[in-house]
This record gives sequence, C-alpha cells and structure tokens, in this order.
Amino acid sequence: MEPTLLDRARAWQSEDPDPRMRAVLGALIDAAASGDEGARRDLADSFNGTLEFGTAGLRGPVGPGPNRMNAVVVARAAAGLAAYLQAPGGGSVVVGHDARHGSAEFARMTAQVLTGAGLDVLMLPPQSPTPLLAFSIRRLGCAAGVMVTASHNPRQDNGYKVYLDDGIQIVPPADAQISACIAEATALGSIENLPRGTDGIQLDDTIVEDYVRTTAALLESSGPLNVKVAYTPVHGVGGPIFRRVLAAAGVPNPIVVESQFSPDPDFGGMPFPNPEEPGVMDAVLALAREHACDVAIANDPDADRCAVGVPTPDGWRMLSGDEVGWLLGWWITAGNRRSSSRSTLAQSIVSGSMLKAIADDAAVPYVQTLTGFKWIGRVPDLAFGYEEALGYCVHPTAVADKDGISAGLMFTEMVGRLAERGTTVLGILDELALRHGAYATGQVSVRHADPARIAALMTSIRDHPPSAIGGSAVLQIDDLERPTDGLPPTDGLRFQLADDGRVIVRPSGTEAKIKSYLQVRVPVIAGDLMSARSSAAARIAALKADLAVLLA
Repeated sequence: MEPTLLDRARAWQSEDPDPRMRAVLGALIDAAASGDEGARRDLADSFNGTLEFGTAGLRGPVGPGPNRMNAVVVARAAAGLAAYLQAPGGGSVVVGHDARHGSAEFARMTAQVLTGAGLDVLMLPPQSPTPLLAFSIRRLGCAAGVMVTASHNPRQDNGYKVYLDDGIQIVPPADAQISACIAEATALGSIENLPRGTDGIQLDDTIVEDYVRTTAALLESSGPLNVKVAYTPVHGVGGPIFRRVLAAAGVPNPIVVESQFSPDPDFGGMPFPNPEEPGVMDAVLALAREHACDVAIANDPDADRCAVGVPTPDGWRMLSGDEVGWLLGWWITAGNRRSSSRSTLAQSIVSGSMLKAIADDAAVPYVQTLTGFKWIGRVPDLAFGYEEALGYCVHPTAVADKDGISAGLMFTEMVGRLAERGTTVLGILDELALRHGAYATGQVSVRHADPARIAALMTSIRDHPPSAIGGSAVLQIDDLERPTDGLPPTDGLRFQLADDGRVIVRPSGTEAKIKSYLQVRVPVIAGDLMSARSSAAARIAALKADLAVLLA
C-alpha cells in the first residue's frame, strides 16, 4: 500500500462534511492499512482520477473519494456551475432531486454553494421527477437547472444533470467550459474555502399543479377516456404526479403495483431499476393480466422514461422502445393532438428508422440526431422526438426533454381512442408494417467492470471490422467520430448491411456498457405480414448472436 494513497484518503476524510461518508472511508482506510486486498482495491479505485463532467453531467457510485458521488464532488460541481453562470450575469437556478441515496443531501449542498456564490436558488418539492425540473426551468425563467438523479442506473449510483435556460441538457462547448470551472474550484483546495449560503427558496405545490394542468391539456377534450391502466413507478418518484395527470385528463385512476409505488432508494432489491431489464416489468404485467387492463405503463425511477405493455391473444407483451416511438409519432402526425404549429419528427441515430417513413407519409419534416435528448430537444420546430431507450418528448413546448409522464398519458389516450374506433395499437403496428415494411430492431449490451475495456473494444472493432454480421455482408462502415452526414462527431461505428440491415456500436454515455443497436427491414410481399416478420426476427437473432461475441 502506497503511503501517498493513504495520505490522500485521510486528507479527503478530514474534508468530507458528511459524517456517514467519513465513517465509510475510515473503515476502508483501516482495512486497507491492515492488508485487506479488497479494501485496497476499492480505495485505489475511489481515488483513481475524478468523475468526469460531461454532457450527461456527473454519474457514478455513491462513495468517498474524487471518483465517486459525494458531497465534496457535488460542492465542486456546484461551484463550477456557479462560476460558469456568473460570467453572463448569473440568474436563478432551480434544483430538484429524486429519492436515491444521497440525493436530498446533494441537492442541499448544491443550493448552499450556488447561493453562496450569489445566485438565487429555487428548490423543487422533495423527491420530484426529472420532467418537472425541465418544465420548471422554462416556466420560472431560470438561467439553469440541476437535477440530482441517476435515472435508471444501478441502485448504488447517483448523478447530477445540468440544464441551461432553454430547459435542455448541456451540449458542447458548455460541458467543457463548466468542467474547466469545476477544475478551478477544485484547485482552491478544501470545500471549506467555498462560500456557503442558504438552502434556497422552497417551492410549494403550485409548480407541480402547473405541470399537471399543462400536461393534462395535451389531450383532446372529446369526452372521458374509458381505459383501465396498470402502472408502476418502479420504486421511483413519478407515481403521485402520474396519478394526478391522469385524473386531470379525465382518465380513471390507474391500478398500481403497491409494492413498487413508494420511493425506495434500494428499489426493492432490483440490481438495475430499468424497465428495459429482464424481470423489471413482471409485476406490472401480472397486475395488468389479473385485472384485465387495457395497457400497462411503467416509468423509470426519475420518470423521464416510459415503458408500455399491451395484451395480445397469446398474453401480455412489452412493446419495444421503437414500437412505442413509431406509434406516438403516427398518432401525433395523424392529428390526434391539440392543434400545434410544430410539425417536425426527430429521433436519435440509433433508433429504428420507420419514423422517417411515417414522416414522409405524412409530408412532415424529419430529423435524425445523435443519441440523447440534449440533441433531440434542440431540433427546430420539434413536434415529437424519441430514442429507443424508452425516451419520448410529446410536448416540446412545455418539456424539451424526455418525459415519461406525458408520454404515458398520450399512449393511454391512444389506446382508449383506438378502442372506440374498434382497433388496437397492435392493429396500427400491422397497418404501418404493411405500408412501410416489417421493421425489426434489437439491442445487445455488454457490461464491463473496467471502462478501459470498452475503449479497447471500440479500438479493436475500428482496426479490425467484421466483413459480415449475422450472415449479412457489410456494405459500408461509417466512423461516427468522423461523420459525413452533418452530425457532430461521437464515439461510434455504423455498419450498413446487405438486405436493408444496420448495426451501430457505441459506448453507453451513462453506464459501463458497450452497446449495439440492430435494425432490419423486410418488405411485405402480397400482404404476407407473418412471413415478413418471421424473416425479420430470424435476421435480428442472427445479428444478436454475432454481436454478443463481438462485444464480449
């Protein structure tokens, strides 16, 4: 054990204002000093560099040291943000937090550092969903917003999202500029050198009611909706507001998974509280089946994502993120929303491209962006945007970010109104496939404990790309670090395959994963949709098998 590491750890322990974190670090130091190899590795990793501030803000495990989420790291981030905002003249900042471990404390530290720097801070009601934060920035005329959340990350994580006055998460060069300000704050030494002010002004329920009223107004006033909804917030913070929004829109009260309704920082023991993960939706699907519901809806823990399950003749099944995106895009372009002058449909580059066919069919503009709503939310004239990871923006004039609550409401409306017309969302998916082809999408993600492994894999694939994937020849390779289609550069590779297939490989922006996004399209011949879908499913399965090997 290097003495310098122990010295750094002890110095950090003396600076950390959180007594619980000091105790954790003290036990780790003692164990490492006595020869515990596991403790030594944990200590070394905790002090191996710092959490990097980027367009996703900060995200990482809660724990002591500069490479973890804790009060010291958060205080320095807040000081950097304050310095960045003061350059153009300051202003007010709205701060919110979810129910994860440390979230309330990190939000309070943020408020104290920002007010100590001379900024006004407005605190959202405790345990608020992320869409309320994005909404509040615009509604309250703030210069920026901070949301303390790790969204759907593993339960040991927390994070720090930063939005500017447009209510959209930061993009370059703001991320690098804020990061430089954080480095300057870190150079000051102990956070005791940072002026600390108050906990800010606590907002009451008025801002929540404003969001509820604005979101409910999305629906056409064509009578009440007779829809039976099964719902879960997956132990997160979206449940109460989702209920209020449905009630304000005239939708019957949803049947909820009671064991998952109250916020729980341990997510009932779920290792990954993400509706995309196997098993996470089991409880709400079982509830929907038991009560013969029309639709099952889940939000992720901070309620910016929305997952949907529907009944089929063979039982309940989850719709993919792409299927939900296609349906919402179709619903909006078909005029099933209060009149809006906006018309552009947008999606991330990794999402299924049927949305373009839907836009072309409706003669409305279409835009493709890099992954993330920091890009989608900035599309001019945006009417609807989505990404396959369960993110949907259905009300961009109010929330220019993904919003799982408003998306869940609009999907519920679609289910109810289609039933009145004698059809279902599955029937609409059939109609879209007959018109545009049988699109099938999929994803292969591989977690790696060592982030360096992910970088090495990307380098290896760049240097030695496959000539075929899943039995389909690779016709073209686009290195997204050197884009040719007008998009900003990003770390990723796009493989155009024979027979209208596509694979994109990229590192995750929020988790220690390398991810691949797969798509095939099979024409429907003579109305034989079953054969086309069977062929598409077989091709996706072959692609998944090859990608599982390539990414491991």
